[in-house]
Amino acid sequence: MDSDDVPRGGAPVVTVSAAFGAGGAVVGPAVADRLGVPFLDRAIPAAVAAQIGCSLEEALRHDDRDPGRLEHLLAGVARLPLATLGGWDAPPSGTAGRDGRLLCDHEFVEETERVIGGFARTGGVVLGRAAAVVLADHPAALHVRLDGDRRDRLRHARLLWDSGFGEDGEGRRDEPPTPRALDDNDRARTAYVRRFYRADPASPSLYHMVLDGTVLSMFACVELVARAAGDRAAAAGRRHSRLEQA
Repeated sequence: MDSDDVPRGGAPVVTVSAAFGAGGAVVGPAVADRLGVPFLDRAIPAAVAAQIGCSLEEALRHDDRDPGRLEHLLAGVARLPLATLGGWDAPPSGTAGRDGRLLCDHEFVEETERVIGGFARTGGVVLGRAAAVVLADHPAALHVRLDGDRRDRLRHARLLWDSGFGEDGEGRRDEPPTPRALDDNDRARTAYVRRFYRADPASPSLYHMVLDGTVLSMFACVELVARAAGDRAAAAGRRHSRLEQA
């Protein structure tokens, strides 16, 4: 992206990558509310479905935030006992669209990228979807990673579950988070990013900020991210103005 992609009015753009139990589904929308911009989570697969010509259910099954999608990736790895999540390329899979045409995984990913890019021109907070990689060259975007010690993340996920929050932000599930759920989610989200982007979602090099969501309070995380996002958006706006005047 270039200077023409700076959001109108200097609206902030934030990408949030969160390990399971690090609080992304809580911090993300709170940051969006604090900044006065949209929170882009479930709106993304809905837009993808509209553009690609499939049902919302199919778009959700190809979305990195959907538990069924995580299970699909893990099942693919399980069928290849010698494969590793770091280097394995899943065989292409597909689903039928409304017109009967076979829709492949990469089409859902590419349309997701277009949706994210479109929202980034007007400002917003994006959770997951390898958005830090997709918007790596965006001049105003702030890229944030929420992480923490495995045991602390499991404890934090259970505290959130006790408070009525699910990992996907859509309300808690019937069963509290388990160590297996945490490990499966971590492995599958890593597989998603590595498969489609050849990147490690836990690598600090992808982010401007890495916060321990299990040690810092939600309030502290929200304030830190919001302040940094505002500063970055303002700086990008000033650079854009200087280029226009040159």
